[in-house]
Order: sequence, then C-alpha cells, then structure tokens
Amino acid sequence: MITKLPEGFTVFQNLEDPRAEGGNKQHSLFDILFITLCATVAGCETYTEVEQFADERHDWFRKFLRLENGIPSHDTIGRVLAALDSHSFQACLHDWIDHLCLDLRGQGVHIDGKTLRHSFDTATNRQALHMVSAWSSGLQVCLGQIATEEKS
Repeated sequence: MITKLPEGFTVFQNLEDPRAEGGNKQHSLFDILFITLCATVAGCETYTEVEQFADERHDWFRKFLRLENGIPSHDTIGRVLAALDSHSFQACLHDWIDHLCLDLRGQGVHIDGKTLRHSFDTATNRQALHMVSAWSSGLQVCLGQIATEEKS
C-alpha cells in the first residue's frame, strides 16, 4: 500500500522526463529520483551504492513508490540522471531544500569557493570551472552553488 510521500518531495513530480515517449521506460522518473535522493542523503556516492541501498530497503520504498518493475539498476539510474535537464533538476533541488530549510536562523552557513580538478583543457583553451557554494552546517546540505568566471 502506498502512503503519502514525505513532505517536500512533491517538487520533483513536475520535472520533465528526458526519456523518449514510447521508449523502454520500466521505471518512473519519480521513483528513480526518490530512491537516488534518499540514498544520497544517506551517504551513497555511486549509482551502484544507490541500487544496493534501494535493494536493502525495498519494502520501505514500496510504502511510497509503485516500483512496478522492482528497483532500477545502477545503469538505469545513471542513464536517466545524466539525461536530466540540469537547470530544471537544480531548480527542483533548490525548492526541496527551501522546503527543508524554512528557518536557518542560528545555524552556520558557510560560503566556500572551489576550482574543480581537471575541469580545464589547455589544448582547447577551456578555462577551469570555479564554483561558489553555500553550505548549512546544521543541516549538512548544500543550500546552493553557482559557477563563477574566476577563482574567488
């Protein structure tokens, strides 16, 4: 029996599925996103870990998801996430985090700038990618990040 989703996850229900209509869609986009977000929050870092996490908690996930074809494979998870529109997905993540972080008063928010390793290419004159992130130490979550033109 499917119960109500945990609050905040509904922001992902309107995200456009990047897979072709009529294609081989054995798993709903929402199922893949819900599983991946839960696994990531729990510390999973690879698609294989996400799949294993979901396999070990199959009964719990069935409370919220249809999972008509079981748990998606790590290959499916990776393909679908790679095909998502990154800006739309980031907007959904931002809305989800906004829902979780209704009040940050009294919590530390840390601003951090990083240059992503190996993001430059001297052969094509591509510059390194520089990012600035805001991190909530109390919630242990990135509140947002943006790319910058130069190191900051």
